[in-house]
Amino acid sequence: MEPVNEIGMTTRTILHVDLDAFFCSVEELQRPELKGKPFVVGGSPEGRGVVTSASYPARAFGIRSAMPTARALRLCPDLIVVRSRHAVYGRLSREIMDLLNDAAPVVEQLSIDEAFLDVTGAPETGLEIASALQQEIQDQFELSTSWGIATNKLVAKIATEVGKPGGRIEVPPGEEAAFLAPLPVGMLWGVGPKSQERLAGFGVRTIGDLASSEPSQLQTMFGRRGPDLLRRAQGQDGRPVVSERDPKSISAETTFPRDIVDRTALAATLLKLSERVGSRLRKSGLGGSTVRLKLRWPDFTTITRQRALENPTDQDDEIYHACLELFDKVWRRGRPVRLLGVGVANLGPPIRQLQLFDHAWEEDHQLLRAVDSIREKYGSSALRRGVHLRPKDPPAD
Repeated sequence: MEPVNEIGMTTRTILHVDLDAFFCSVEELQRPELKGKPFVVGGSPEGRGVVTSASYPARAFGIRSAMPTARALRLCPDLIVVRSRHAVYGRLSREIMDLLNDAAPVVEQLSIDEAFLDVTGAPETGLEIASALQQEIQDQFELSTSWGIATNKLVAKIATEVGKPGGRIEVPPGEEAAFLAPLPVGMLWGVGPKSQERLAGFGVRTIGDLASSEPSQLQTMFGRRGPDLLRRAQGQDGRPVVSERDPKSISAETTFPRDIVDRTALAATLLKLSERVGSRLRKSGLGGSTVRLKLRWPDFTTITRQRALENPTDQDDEIYHACLELFDKVWRRGRPVRLLGVGVANLGPPIRQLQLFDHAWEEDHQLLRAVDSIREKYGSSALRRGVHLRPKDPPAD
């Protein structure tokens, strides 16, 4: 069961992902001779050029993003300056963000190389999802990512910073303040260099120092910002993850830790993914008339198949059986599978033509909404199906 907080609400599971030194990492893929060397992506040192991204060896010299390129060269005379190729970075970013949108119901992209994911209610833990996605991005794009897992956006983002590069840091529910306490106060959102200097004058150097400060003192120092800073220092952040995308499809996928050859396990996974997609459709008030299957073999060859339905659906079983039919057309007994995905496209209101006296679909719809409500309140494990494979499943080859 998902953990609940003191007022009985499901605790959120928020992931934050950052592509490590993204521009530099992409350049290293194109020019392997740059690996291990101090270099930056940025503008010319003549004039007003600035550093856009610095490799980790360059950062060891104190070089940072937004620093004038001329100053970076003074810090490291052997520094290599590479001109930006935004079209290449943008294309890769879009492909990675598409992958994230397939993996989570709500994704909020912050920048070209950074995003939040809300995976509350997923059957896997936040750490399991982050681990799978980190490996997927590494395998598919050869790019390193850092991940933070927490109950809110503030703590998840700071956890990512702590784990860079290539880390996964999970902050369990209830341990937010303890995790933040020993960190420098400058890691907290809203505390810039000037604020740091003012706080240091009062002996406040860590986030824990700030969290234990007198509210009246912070009110005097920062005015209306004072109470907000105190809440952040205590690990509180109620902002939701908000997607600006108008979805063209709703999907879910999973990458297996080890390749799977057993049809029963593969079909059970398709059922779980179909349930997740159906729940997201109902939550969005949408149905779809095209069901899609995504399948990846161990050599990373990826295929997709789709099937049109007579009526738009948001029903788990209809999605599942359409996907299982597609699966059995492309899979042969004993062939290992690395990834499975289920999606529904051509979205719109879940309106369908019902035959006279046919109330089964409407009854199923009401039942699934009740199940969604129970799972949202008590967690995704609160209700489970008695069987994962139905008698009407087509036989294996």
